[in-house]
Amino acid sequence: MNAVEIEEAVSRLAGAPFDSEAFPFDFLEAFGNKLTTIKKLKSQRNSSNKSDLGGLLQRNNIHLKVCAEGEVTATLTALRESGATTKQKAKFILATDGEWLEAENLVDGEAIACKYPDFHDHFGFFLALAGITTVKQIRENAFDIKATGRLNRLYVELLKDNPGWDGADRREDLNHFMARLIFCFFAEDTNIFQGEGLFTATVQQMSDGSNTHEVLAELFRSMCTRPEERVGVKNWADGFPYVNGGLFSASADGSVAVPRFSKIARSYLLHVGNLDWKQINPDIFGSMIQAVADEEERGALGMHYTSVPNILKVLNPLFLDELRGQLEAAGDNARKLLNLRNRLARIRVFDPACGSGNFW
Repeated sequence: MNAVEIEEAVSRLAGAPFDSEAFPFDFLEAFGNKLTTIKKLKSQRNSSNKSDLGGLLQRNNIHLKVCAEGEVTATLTALRESGATTKQKAKFILATDGEWLEAENLVDGEAIACKYPDFHDHFGFFLALAGITTVKQIRENAFDIKATGRLNRLYVELLKDNPGWDGADRREDLNHFMARLIFCFFAEDTNIFQGEGLFTATVQQMSDGSNTHEVLAELFRSMCTRPEERVGVKNWADGFPYVNGGLFSASADGSVAVPRFSKIARSYLLHVGNLDWKQINPDIFGSMIQAVADEEERGALGMHYTSVPNILKVLNPLFLDELRGQLEAAGDNARKLLNLRNRLARIRVFDPACGSGNFW
């Protein structure tokens, strides 16, 4: 399983009614454990489960336990002090009562604590359970993977409803359309649009599944027209600001290219819009294209790219760690900050296979 698939599985688990008996096994399954492994752990005659606390312990992986209400912190302490945890070299410990969840990475000491329904927001913390090695910045920003997965589902659903858009002559139109959506998602959560969640709320209120493309076209038309030049723009679209730069520009005949939406595609659109885009990195569009495009197609198009974790593995020791140290050491010293800014301005990174542009 890749990170997007894991996020989806963890989100389903967190959103389902809590089942104290099934949770430990469902949790491991969400992180890629095979059904044969789960079956062995469930078997009372099998010795795969090494827990000495009545929980579930998978060697070299995790020791977790479902506890009584209000006993999460005490249970996590017991898991940490467990002889079996040490002997079986568990990397993680986790305790939950179905209302609250706490976990700790025993390798680096990092820990999380949250309401149980919210633990899917921390799925990046556990990616090592699936054999996915990450750097700290990626683990802490699981929202990027969550947004990528949601956008991927929308992208694929749109192609089902608009098969002609998958050809070479329309692919650019679809990518341009997705860029418009991503701008709107960021804009409504970062106060570029006046009114919290204005874009998503407008689409939800004014569309019914059959006219979503018409609502979006009207919004885009409004955003590519200066307020003093708007003629015939719907009242509900007139409150959006003019966006220069050509992102929302209409074609020569005045039309705006928007694919048709099924009810399913509309629901995916609203689901993506309801994410908190303040927590998502702006390079999400490149990440989405990387995830959507077929590997052979990427190669044919010259879309050879470096993953974000590998980018940081290269750039952190090369100069980013040093720069962060200099920034911390500079404090409020104006001269040191100016010198640091001048150094930043001189840095150049050469990426000869620039797929999405995430490297730079």
